Amino acid sequence: MSLNIVVLAKQVPDTRNVGKDAMKEDGTINRAALPAIFNPEDLNALEQALRLKDTYPGSTVTMLTMGLPRAAEVIREAMFRGADTGIVLTDRALGGADTLATSYSLAQAIKKMGKVDVVLCGRQAIDGDTAQVGPQVAEKLGMPQVTYAEEILSIADGKATIRRRIESGVETVKAPLPLVITVNGSAPDCRPRNAKRVMQYKYAVSPSEKEKLSDELKALVEKRPGLNLQEWSAAYVEADPAQIGMAGSPTKVKAIENVVFTAKESLRLDNNDEQIEELVKTLIANHTIG
Repeated sequence: MSLNIVVLAKQVPDTRNVGKDAMKEDGTINRAALPAIFNPEDLNALEQALRLKDTYPGSTVTMLTMGLPRAAEVIREAMFRGADTGIVLTDRALGGADTLATSYSLAQAIKKMGKVDVVLCGRQAIDGDTAQVGPQVAEKLGMPQVTYAEEILSIADGKATIRRRIESGVETVKAPLPLVITVNGSAPDCRPRNAKRVMQYKYAVSPSEKEKLSDELKALVEKRPGLNLQEWSAAYVEADPAQIGMAGSPTKVKAIENVVFTAKESLRLDNNDEQIEELVKTLIANHTIG
């Protein structure tokens, strides 16, 4: 049995290292101060996809990312780890999309791929933290979904057996294929880059990136089809203009406030029970604790 596996991945600002320069005066993200990274939980999803590929010979893993052409970087990163190829869904018309418009656009791209057995993605992205895109994609595709997945235990007889971690503990469920699965950060970490694959795919580029290459590298890419990543537009995936980008996004940001915490005063305590007791009383009195 072979599987056609799609992994949704997002290139996000590294919000884990936010400093005072992370926001501009107008309240937008200062992307120059925050390097773009592979969304962490999407890497957990990629690992589950690669394990399926290892278990079921002949399976393929296709990455799908939506964003600017430079988002092809996450596809290369995935290929270095074992993915087969990838598609960048990029179009000016897609800009400004909220989760509803994003999930619609991604679902249209997945439909364009034809037969897909498993769609995997991280539970949520660190720049939005909504955890909405995966489930919305499943709804738009009319596929069953399993959320909070920690491990895909097996696939047999057209059903996947999945262990999921929820607030009350761990449960094991079965769901029929084709299926959308969102993966927790508590799932196994993604395997590291493979040195041979880095050498093999380091020049894998999208059409937009290819235009900037030297003539020598262009000739290399043209000679090796595996280095040609695809770019799909909104028109190519037959997306309704009213459901993408700003037009298809009912979520509107009313206001953004940039809050920077600074330490204005400090208190040093000796190793003294009386001072510690007094501090606790003060914290309770001003409602910092208790």
